[in-house]
Amino acid sequence: MALIKRKGEEWSPFRDILEFRDEIDRLFKDFFSPWPVRRRRVRGEMVWAPEVDVYEDENNVVVQAELPGLKPKEVDISIAGNTLTLKGEKKGEKEEEGRNYYLVERVYGSFERSIELPIEVDASKAKATMKDGILEVVIPKTPESKPKQIKVEVK
Repeated sequence: MALIKRKGEEWSPFRDILEFRDEIDRLFKDFFSPWPVRRRRVRGEMVWAPEVDVYEDENNVVVQAELPGLKPKEVDISIAGNTLTLKGEKKGEKEEEGRNYYLVERVYGSFERSIELPIEVDASKAKATMKDGILEVVIPKTPESKPKQIKVEVK
């Protein structure tokens, strides 16, 4: 008699131990990896978050995110305080009869990624563009956060 059923399966302590071991292996692999891994399993499903670059120039903070296969209208961008949040959903292709996949690495589904911005920004003047699967959000710095040049007088 099964104690717990999962999607038509009987409970198996050995399966749970193997899943736990896989998660520990993934944790160590991700920790020692030179590149951050933005795909992970949550309750057996693969979820993802877009990779981002954040930098600043003299007047702006710029966030670039990889969003291949998404259209601009499928991405929701919001700024609250100094936190930029990207939300969206990457829809998967329909499974077709007669296809036998050997490898499936692309991840689909909804995502939400929040990025703490390094300085104060003026969210009301932010602009976003998308080209070739790269979303670029340019957010002007507030006047208070811009560096100030101080002249030194020689006496």
